[in-house]
Amino acid sequence: MTTSRGSAPGDGTDGEARIRPADRADLLGVFRIEKAVFTQPWPFAAFEGLLDAPGFLVAEGDADGHRGDRGNPDGAASIDAGDVLGYVVGDVTPNHGRDIGHIKDLAVRPDAQGDGLGRRLLRASLSELAAAGAGGVKLEVRETNDRAQSLYADEGFRPARRIPRYYGDGEAAFVMRLDLGEWVRERNADGT
Repeated sequence: MTTSRGSAPGDGTDGEARIRPADRADLLGVFRIEKAVFTQPWPFAAFEGLLDAPGFLVAEGDADGHRGDRGNPDGAASIDAGDVLGYVVGDVTPNHGRDIGHIKDLAVRPDAQGDGLGRRLLRASLSELAAAGAGGVKLEVRETNDRAQSLYADEGFRPARRIPRYYGDGEAAFVMRLDLGEWVRERNADGT
């Protein structure tokens, strides 16, 4: 799915959260999610500096305030149309003739987790990075973040190496890599 053209699954026309490129008006919502989800959040300025990145996407509530199939279960906080529910930050770096994509950050609002929105954001960003010419993608993930590692592995990422004391609190990170051309071919073969 490429988010920059036409109607597609997840564009808000099917009752699901709409995924689209981030813009300046989204940054406060993105930053609030960052602070709610991560113990060591990025500074606001980091997001400002990446606004033009091809894989910086947000998911927002649709026109009816829905976020997906589950809606608003168990009295969870209401979601208004246009509310930022999650985001992904991905960019592309030239690398000796084979551009490399980098998923730098991915988060979903706590009350919107569990509906597959993180997976949809990741897939949309990977599609954008492929369209921008990336041949492969890398990311870093906390060694203890089993949930994220599982998501990435399900999408085809494979551990490449471990970096001790990568995070400010001393935790190690795994670098995971994905052959983006292979991922695109598999997605096209599956019709997804």
